[in-house]
Amino acid sequence: MVHSKQIRVLVLNDMEKLDRTLFRQDQGFELQFRLGPTLQGKPVQVHTNYPSKGKKFDRHKFCTLEWINPNEREDDSDKFCTLDLHIAGSYQYYFGHGKEEKSGGGYFVVDPVLRVGANNRILPLDCITIQTYLSKCLGPLHEWPDRLRVAKESGYNMIHFTPLQVLGKSRSCYSLADQLDLNPDFSPPEKRYTWTDVGVLVQKLKKEWDMLCITDVVYNHTAANSPWIRQHPECGYNLVNSPHLKPAWVLDRAVWHLTCDIADGKYEDQGLPALVQNNEHLDKIRGVFDKDVFPKIKLWEFFQVGVDRAVDQFRKLLESGKAVKSKPGAEAQLTIIQDPEHRRFGCTVDMSVVLAAFVPHSNSPEAIEECCSGLRKRLEEMNEERRKEAHYHQEQAINCIMGNVVYERLADHGPKLGPINRKNPLVTRYFTFPFEEMTLNQELLLIHLADKACHFLAHNGWVMADDPLRNFAEPGSNVYLRRELICWGDSVKLRYGDKPEDCPYLWAHMKKYTEITAKHFAGVRLDNCHSTPLHVAEFMLDAARAVRPDLYAVAELFTGSEDLDNVFVNRLGIGSLIREAMSAGDSHEEGRLVYRYGGEPVGAFVQPSLRPLVPSIAHAMFLDVTHDNECPIQIRSPYDSLPSSAIVSMACCATGSTRGYDELVPHQISVVKEERLYTKWNPEAEASATGEVSLASGIIAGKLALNRLHQELAAKGFIQVYVDQVDEDVVAVTRHCPSTHQSVVAVSRTAFHNPKTHHYRDEVPPMFIPGKIEEVVLEARTVERHAGVYGKDETSINGMPEYTVEITEHIQLKESEVVRQADVTSKGPNEFVQEIVFERLTPGSVIAFRVSLDPKAQELVGVLRNHLIQFSPHYKSGSLSDSDAPAILKKPLTSIMSRLTLADMNVLLFRCDAEEQEDGGGCYTIPSWVALKYGGLQGFLSVMADIRAKNDLGHPFCDNLRQGDWMIDYVSNRLLSRGGPLQQVGEWFQAMFGYLKHIPRYLIPCYFDAILVGAYTTALDAAFNKMSEFVQTGSTFVKLLALGSVQMCGVGRNPALPPLSPNLEAVPYRLNDPTGTKEQCCVSLAAGLPHFSSGIFRCWGRDTFIALRGLMLVTGRHLEARNIILAFAGTLRHGLIPNLLGEGAHARFNCRDAVWWWLQCIQDYCKLVPNGTDILQCPVSRLFPTDYAKPQEPGVEDQPLYEVIQEAMQRHAEGIEFRERNAGPQIDRNMQDKGFDVVVNVDPETGFVSGGNKFNCGTWMDKMGESEKAGNKGVPATPRDGAAVEIVGLSKSAVRWLVELYEDEVFPYAEVTVQRDDMEVSWSYDEWNDLIQNNFEKMFYVSHDPEDPNEKHPDLVHKRGIYKDSYGASSPWCDYQLRPNFTIAMVVAPELFTTKRAWGALEIAEKKLLGPLGMKTLDPDDMVYCGVYDNALDNDNHNTAKGFNYHQGPEWLWPVGYFLRAKIHFAKMMGKEAYDETVFLVKNVLSRHYVHLERSSWKGLPELTNENGQYCPFSCESQAWSIATVLEVLHDL
Repeated sequence: MVHSKQIRVLVLNDMEKLDRTLFRQDQGFELQFRLGPTLQGKPVQVHTNYPSKGKKFDRHKFCTLEWINPNEREDDSDKFCTLDLHIAGSYQYYFGHGKEEKSGGGYFVVDPVLRVGANNRILPLDCITIQTYLSKCLGPLHEWPDRLRVAKESGYNMIHFTPLQVLGKSRSCYSLADQLDLNPDFSPPEKRYTWTDVGVLVQKLKKEWDMLCITDVVYNHTAANSPWIRQHPECGYNLVNSPHLKPAWVLDRAVWHLTCDIADGKYEDQGLPALVQNNEHLDKIRGVFDKDVFPKIKLWEFFQVGVDRAVDQFRKLLESGKAVKSKPGAEAQLTIIQDPEHRRFGCTVDMSVVLAAFVPHSNSPEAIEECCSGLRKRLEEMNEERRKEAHYHQEQAINCIMGNVVYERLADHGPKLGPINRKNPLVTRYFTFPFEEMTLNQELLLIHLADKACHFLAHNGWVMADDPLRNFAEPGSNVYLRRELICWGDSVKLRYGDKPEDCPYLWAHMKKYTEITAKHFAGVRLDNCHSTPLHVAEFMLDAARAVRPDLYAVAELFTGSEDLDNVFVNRLGIGSLIREAMSAGDSHEEGRLVYRYGGEPVGAFVQPSLRPLVPSIAHAMFLDVTHDNECPIQIRSPYDSLPSSAIVSMACCATGSTRGYDELVPHQISVVKEERLYTKWNPEAEASATGEVSLASGIIAGKLALNRLHQELAAKGFIQVYVDQVDEDVVAVTRHCPSTHQSVVAVSRTAFHNPKTHHYRDEVPPMFIPGKIEEVVLEARTVERHAGVYGKDETSINGMPEYTVEITEHIQLKESEVVRQADVTSKGPNEFVQEIVFERLTPGSVIAFRVSLDPKAQELVGVLRNHLIQFSPHYKSGSLSDSDAPAILKKPLTSIMSRLTLADMNVLLFRCDAEEQEDGGGCYTIPSWVALKYGGLQGFLSVMADIRAKNDLGHPFCDNLRQGDWMIDYVSNRLLSRGGPLQQVGEWFQAMFGYLKHIPRYLIPCYFDAILVGAYTTALDAAFNKMSEFVQTGSTFVKLLALGSVQMCGVGRNPALPPLSPNLEAVPYRLNDPTGTKEQCCVSLAAGLPHFSSGIFRCWGRDTFIALRGLMLVTGRHLEARNIILAFAGTLRHGLIPNLLGEGAHARFNCRDAVWWWLQCIQDYCKLVPNGTDILQCPVSRLFPTDYAKPQEPGVEDQPLYEVIQEAMQRHAEGIEFRERNAGPQIDRNMQDKGFDVVVNVDPETGFVSGGNKFNCGTWMDKMGESEKAGNKGVPATPRDGAAVEIVGLSKSAVRWLVELYEDEVFPYAEVTVQRDDMEVSWSYDEWNDLIQNNFEKMFYVSHDPEDPNEKHPDLVHKRGIYKDSYGASSPWCDYQLRPNFTIAMVVAPELFTTKRAWGALEIAEKKLLGPLGMKTLDPDDMVYCGVYDNALDNDNHNTAKGFNYHQGPEWLWPVGYFLRAKIHFAKMMGKEAYDETVFLVKNVLSRHYVHLERSSWKGLPELTNENGQYCPFSCESQAWSIATVLEVLHDL
């Protein structure tokens, strides 16, 4: 099915919490939640806070999503709930079931849609080119357009303003004194501007300049001199609301007083001057702390117990008779309880623990005093431990202080602050102190005065390598005490608490600030986002989105972890994370960042519109440099600005820069100290002008061209990216459009080092660009000019006039001054490569080429896309109609496919290597890799599904496609040789491949995939349309299983079935190629792939008829099922159906059960097929009219089917005894001689069909020992002689059915005749039916009653409440083994079982035998159980050598179907609760089969697994009966 809408599917798995996984969605997408295997069958409810239609978003309000089951089936494979995503933001989902309200969950983020211009056109996020302005450097508001015009004329489409609010005393752009008022600096004396005026300007930029504006929001701190924080000190961390900061405050004041003392020269005589210049001075500072500071302030006292007070309290308790009984270990539990108010010696101990730890031996004063002394000693020890802890904190504090001093005063890269004084203290103060200077001792008294202490507010800052999700100012953190904060002394950290009620003024104030911002600006940059409490940022951004739903939120995170980044992006709905090219140490890393931050690889596969939701990385805003980082010119060179900008501009994400970068300002424009104004735009400005700029200034002309190019590439869908590191300095970035196949290749030669002082190599390696270069989009290089030398202007932020850019745009290649020559070489008939040799690609240069495919190749791609439109509207763009298309392409593929039979589909889609080899071919093999699983399309699609999802274009499969046409030809030639409708499909492929072969090789994998996916999905639709309504309307799981019918049912070169009667109607015929004669070509059913798929080992009676109901009757393949039933009927001999069919003539009649499975299938056919009983009259051509007849030609001896059925029943009643033909090693090299003797009879006492002996194995558990070393050769592992439980059930089902047929007058026989006491006696089917019914539970049920009179071997009973596996085995122990076979009898003859007993036995089987995919074939409590099958292992272990344990533990899949069907049947009888639980079990078990099917490259279910579902390499990868019985469960549901 083709979906034009983009749908993403999120599969829910139990206990999967994806809070740190990012799922980005576009508006207009549909998000579907589906159940993973761990949840299928459970009553799962999905909740989300995405708002219901017409409702407003409330983060804390969740609605429950409704489940949609499109096929109204019981299985959960297609069940989903859905959201149509039309509102930007961050949303949460969670799900639960039963008592588990939340058993998993996560977030999804819906990107905003930004609009610009008078016509409100969409600005895609990848189109953004942003420039940052420090608002305080823009001057009065009426002058802003002149300064902002620089951004417009430089090609930017978004401006980022630092905050526009009133600044604090420090004049830092990010220290705001009043969040609600506009900075008065923007107003001239005669006029006061307001937010309305700002809004008008922003709208003008949006409508007239096509530019959007965003600004910062600062939630973490406010300026220390904010008037409102003085009135509302509760909004910060002070000593009243955060008493844990008291010790840190005391240390901070002591450090300040030390600053004053050093500045005042008090330590000069000790060798410590105010100007710190060397390590000796540093050592002196350290010594002063140890000798003077810490002993004076005694920080440890804040963490210690008042010993005298505690001992007195303890003494009084003892004296008042409160002593308790001693508790061992109580003293070890004694710990200091920290005083929440952090008073000196304010800590306490738990007196109940003290009383239990120190118990006096009597009530005498001496005994009490002895206890008090013991306590005093222990408390002093504990206080000493606290003193040591405080000492560790002090040591860290000194280390951090010294680190600051070294950086600020000694380090070459530091600010070199000069002498210590009050303006530049020893270290930045951690707390505000809004009072007059006083002595330290006087200050320390203020700590006890709440009206004063509330104004000692903690400054904000950042902590290196700290957990960004932890608030470093909250209790439990010692950051302030240990001086680990890199402090911003101009700002106070804000204390929000957990909710608005905790600090109402602050939340309301900041909410209003947010709403003002959102009203006027398209987006916000979250300043210091990683340190902003997440719940606060969530609340504020929710308020912002209430004002502006499509708010664009950007942030710069310093978490150091992508997982942690995702927490912020998820919770806050961040649209883009700021990334910086300056973080790259070389050009290689810069190129890697381009690749990392966006785009898919060139030649990527087309992804289906309905596909899994996969985790993504946060959308990037990739900047040359951010405004608060060092200037690139100082770190690299002026020549690098242009090429690094070019590399950034080619990134498939938002890009940008900061004002000053393009003008080549050679220093960082400080957000704190810069007070000059930006230059204005003047197109005529002289190079030497300091207050104006033009296109001739710096690299502005180059940036204009690059910004235009960036926007064009994003707008026109150039979403594919390739980065080529040409050499250590040259990076080539390709952007490719997957619909037009145009490319732009930008080659940048970086100049991280100044070319004047660094030697760059003279030659640049040539480049090879595939396709035809249409034009040089631009070539530019940084050059020196004579316009004076840079001098820092007093009033304007000026750049370096001595550099400019030489740029030429939109020229032909021959006009280029950078390229010397461009030779065209041919790589294929329509693939041209241009070799580019560079002449003047000097350091600091850029050249960009626009490249198209060769015209012929371009045309062929367009035509190919036109023919692919029938599969997806995605291919419309870039398509070309083709009037000369081959005739076969003028028909829709659906009409060609509709002519294929399901047998043809088997050839088209499947056929494993052995099947292909029968036709003289084989599956396609990729050299240096592997052969594909199938010759048909599934072989290719299984590999491509994995490659496509990952865009793994380096896979050997893709290499093979690029290197030659071998795979392409294989697909079409294989079908062309077939004739008929398949040949037409081959012609269609050949015609499509005719175009494919002539396009550039790098595009072949994606278009080969597109062709095959289209053909494959069309074929599947056509196949399902030929199946039953159950399949056509079924779930995806049903369809996947039904595909097993196509996989297993086919016609080989040599017919696998013996010929049917020539008198039978509707038998398919074909011409035999070599002989030219007409022959029957009936579909046969392979037992399993790859081992049982061809030749004489393809068809097995037992396997065929266990699988036939599910794969043929349930899927609606009635005629083919009829033919198989009749073909096997023709082989009846000795009253048996063969096990190995051997094409009929080579059949082996060595199994007791195949005939009963055959009869069960005839019964199912009669019941499931309309007029099904007509089959009883169909002629059967007997291959062996008598037991010892030679094979006869078809039509020589015909009988109606009902006669053959009666013969089978009659022969069993008479008793069957014969020796296999050709007995000996020629037919079985392992079997002992007695094993070739076949005996089957019916017990006249019980009606049970019995037989076999201990030398053979006549049921499906038919492993014959092969190891001479272990001594098990010729020994059956599981003889199951006697009456096997499933044969008893199948025979009961057969006789009951024959009774019904006789009563309905469609079967002429009511009885069989047997010899008893030399007399011929009639035995009615009614009597036989009753006999089995009356004896089954007596003989098979192992009751809970130890005295059960029916129990012949009570000594062998080891599990009760089960059904025996057999009755009357030669080794009686085997009867009592717990195996899954009784469930088969439950399904075919449920009337044999008492409901309660059946239910109990099924519960035991579930507990003991049920595995992830299959059923254990033996009770794991059994002494011979071994769950790992290894057929290659030959050792001396009798139980396992040469796979002897094939059916002694490994988990076979097909019995699961019968177990689940039995469970469903009896659950209905047990009541609603049992039925509901069973439906959950069934869905849950089957979900694992669904997952296996989806992931299997064979698209099948295996024969068996090892224990606990582990992969078994000796198993068939896809087994007919495994698929069939699972499909039957879904049919029953």
